[in-house]
Amino acid sequence: MVPEGWIEGRVGDLLIGLESGVSVNGENKPLQANDKGVLKVSAVSYGQFLPSAAKVMEDKEIYRAKTNPKAGQIIVSRSNTAELVGASAFIKKDYPDLFLPDKLWQTIPKKESDMKWLSYVLSTDHTRYILSNLATGTSGSMKNITKNELLSLKIIIPPSTEQKKIAKILSTWDNAITVTEQLLANSQQQKKALMQQLLTGKKRFPEFNEDWTKRPISDFIKESRIPGSSGDIAQKITVKLYARGVFPKKEKRLGSESTKYYKRQSGQFIYSKLDFLNGALGIIPKSLDGYESTLDLPAFDFLPGTDHKWFVYFVSREEFYKAKIGLANGSRKARRVNPKDFLTLKIGTPGLKEQQKIASVLTCADKEIENLKQKINYLKQEKKALMQQLLTGKRRVRIENKDKLKG
Repeated sequence: MVPEGWIEGRVGDLLIGLESGVSVNGENKPLQANDKGVLKVSAVSYGQFLPSAAKVMEDKEIYRAKTNPKAGQIIVSRSNTAELVGASAFIKKDYPDLFLPDKLWQTIPKKESDMKWLSYVLSTDHTRYILSNLATGTSGSMKNITKNELLSLKIIIPPSTEQKKIAKILSTWDNAITVTEQLLANSQQQKKALMQQLLTGKKRFPEFNEDWTKRPISDFIKESRIPGSSGDIAQKITVKLYARGVFPKKEKRLGSESTKYYKRQSGQFIYSKLDFLNGALGIIPKSLDGYESTLDLPAFDFLPGTDHKWFVYFVSREEFYKAKIGLANGSRKARRVNPKDFLTLKIGTPGLKEQQKIASVLTCADKEIENLKQKINYLKQEKKALMQQLLTGKRRVRIENKDKLKG
């Protein structure tokens, strides 16, 4: 049922048309001052416009470029993966040094059409689902939509004044999300700097003045080899890169019956021999107690006198695991970081009480980061629910008098 005052229409009813860019040659490197760039299709993703996703145009190609991103317009990806084809983003300012490629369109709106409102319509799950299903292409990675498919997309259209009011309300939520995301980025950067200072002794707490000692990692952990089960039904675990945690691996075992699996316990430290230099390490959570892995993912028990959190913070620093390149040489398969080598590494070590204090401070930083992540998720969910109501007319806005929502 169409809300009172709204009309059934199509995207094309709001536009004079779509303008395209052209395909030009460019060098895949960051843009510098005075460079002219051509956007990549990755510049448009789930309502986000990323002007940094661009290639530097060759001088001889600049004359061929023709379409700049303009403030107040929408850029749409006509060719991308099945998930991103038809993805769009609202442009907040002019970019005179950037140009669209042939795989991106830009809207040419009619006078009374509000592109900010339309950008929200195009970003809804419903619209994204329709565009993804309309996309064609033989390639498994790249799909295409036509101009006619986009312009013919059915939508319900409120009056221009209501379009603007809806867009204004949703923009308020966008601003809150952006501010919180910036706070999160700042907190993450501050934590990284704090880790570098506290875990290397560059910054000390006044109550501790004992010299740190160089101790081998074997003083803190020892390898665990509890035999696992046999067959292909065991629950496996995997370790994500860049210290992002330990997760279940949803696949059957690989290899012959001679391949040995070992039972892992919650609270153990674990890493990947092949991907240690990319930070594939972490602590096994309670939910994965009893899961199994081969010796390619060795696990370790903590020894007395070690603060578990301090140790994990220490080894999860990028400066630590990337600096241990000497542990592994040769091809990727040959570049294994074996426990016997890992355990001999010597690290600067404070006393147990200082370990605990360092871990406590960094844990507080983690809690702040987690709270901000939860707040961002909450704001996004609330915005999504509000979009569903406002963009379908289930909840109407007041145009006259004060800016209020009708219940």
